[in-house]
Amino acid sequence: MPKAGIIYNELKPFACRIAAELKDKLHACGWQVCLATGVGGILGYSRPEHPVCFTAIDELIPTGFQDVKFAIVLGGDGTVLSASRQLAPCNVPMLTVNTGHMGFLTETYVNQLDEVLDLLLKDQFSVEERATLTVQVITDGKILWEALSLNEMLLHKEPLAGMCHFEIAVGEHAVVDIASDGLLVSTPTGSTAYALAAGGPVIAPGVPVMQLIPICPHSLASRALVFADTEPLEVVPANQQQLVLEVDGNAGCYIAPGDRVRVIKSPYSARFIRLGSPEFFKILREKLGWGLPHIAKPTSVELP
Repeated sequence: MPKAGIIYNELKPFACRIAAELKDKLHACGWQVCLATGVGGILGYSRPEHPVCFTAIDELIPTGFQDVKFAIVLGGDGTVLSASRQLAPCNVPMLTVNTGHMGFLTETYVNQLDEVLDLLLKDQFSVEERATLTVQVITDGKILWEALSLNEMLLHKEPLAGMCHFEIAVGEHAVVDIASDGLLVSTPTGSTAYALAAGGPVIAPGVPVMQLIPICPHSLASRALVFADTEPLEVVPANQQQLVLEVDGNAGCYIAPGDRVRVIKSPYSARFIRLGSPEFFKILREKLGWGLPHIAKPTSVELP
């Protein structure tokens, strides 16, 4: 008997109801169904008195999901980010269904589920792979904390903004010093999220790069840098104060003086089910208004 998975936002009654209805429909079609909530992919935050607070990346897979054919994710972008951590390590493709607001990472809507479910059961879909990052905090040669990131990693002061000093090494290149309010490292998928608001470029999903963006840099020379994702990135904060590291806005760790942050391309990819050809530029236009004309085009003038 084939098996499918459902991951849903348990904080939204609408998503809970749709998950139950979807489970019944799949059962009626002869499928086994595994249910899990998106909370399993939210790693939480370490605390000064308890700095080691993480689950290993490959231990986030929900029970029973190792052999599902696909998973349906019900929620908004936050649920998709959480589900990507749960599903990427077991190579399961996910159909993302918007029950939230923006839904930039979602593929379809609840009112299309009956039609979409029919396509899924007939294998009429493709899979798009999105790169993820492995983010590690290392102290005394040991991994203190790690997380899988689909969007970005952010390093900054807490609780108030203020200038930080970072020593940064990309691959084998020379170490550079940057002074800024924070530091952000983004995937191409994350280039339309925090990185975009921070002034970084939009990067098409298939481009094999990472981008490094100083937040409010204290020099005109410190600007966004795009580099190959085959090169590891290491950041050593030069501050004497404690900093905070955040991943995808829902997981974090305190960074003490002497800690190093290492970011590499993960061996795991987030696999998105696509019901048609991927339309990245169309999504940019519909969700963010990219390419919309703000003034009327000049009318053509016929020469005498």
